[in-house]
Amino acid sequence: MTDTILRTDGLTKRFGALTANDGISLSVERGEIRGIIGPNGSGKTTFFNCVTGFLDPDEGSVEFDGTDVTGWDPHRIARRGMVRTFQIVSPFKNMTVRQNLLAGRVPDRVDKQARVDEILEFLDIDHIAENDAGEISGGQQKLLELGRVLMLDPDCVLLDEPTAGVNPALEKRVLEHVRQLNDDGMTFVVVEHDMSVMREVADSVSVFDRGEYIAEGPFDEIQRDERVRKAYLGSASDEEVPI
Repeated sequence: MTDTILRTDGLTKRFGALTANDGISLSVERGEIRGIIGPNGSGKTTFFNCVTGFLDPDEGSVEFDGTDVTGWDPHRIARRGMVRTFQIVSPFKNMTVRQNLLAGRVPDRVDKQARVDEILEFLDIDHIAENDAGEISGGQQKLLELGRVLMLDPDCVLLDEPTAGVNPALEKRVLEHVRQLNDDGMTFVVVEHDMSVMREVADSVSVFDRGEYIAEGPFDEIQRDERVRKAYLGSASDEEVPI
C-alpha cells in the first residue's frame, strides 16, 4: 500500500497567454526522493512556487499529507511540514551563520538553540558558525539554506537546484546530507539540471515540457523515453537524450 505525502491534481498556472503549468497531476510517496527535470522554461520552478504557496494556481489542487493546502500562504504550508529552498540563495549576509539559523522559526516542541547546534554539526558548518553569511562560499551558503529549512523539522523538502554553482567537494557533502536525511524518513522533491546528480539520488524522475507533465519513471528508463527525447532533442530520434 502506498503512502502519498504530496499530490497535485490538474494544477494549472497561467501568466497572461503563457500556461506555465498545464493540468499537472502527480503524486510523491512518503520517504522517496523524486527528481523533476525538463528543458528550460518547462514549468519546474512555477510548479514549486504553486505547491509551496508562493503562487496561487489558477486551477487544480495541492494536497499535502492528507490536507488540501491549495492557496495557503507559504508560512502556513511550512508549518504544516513542507518547505523549500531556492536556486539563488539569500541569507542575511550581515548576520552570522548561527544568527541566520536562529532567525528562523521552529516548532513549539523544539528547543531552538539545541536545534541550531544540531544542524550546524550535522551539516559540518559548525566551524563557520560565527562567520558572517556574506563571507562564506557559495557552497557553504547552499548548506546554510538547507539548514534554515531544516530548522522547521519538515516532513518534505523541495530543493531547487541544490548543487548549482557548488564545487565538487561541497556538492558531494550536500548529496550525502540529503541521502542521510532521506534514510531517516524525510521526503525530497528535487529540481536539478545536473543529470549525474539526478541519476545518483533520485528514486524516480518526473519530466516537464512546455508546462506539461509528460513522463515519469527511473532515470535510465526516462532517458530512453520517446517523449523525453522529443522534448530535449526536438524529435523522437534514436539518439540517447544528453541528460
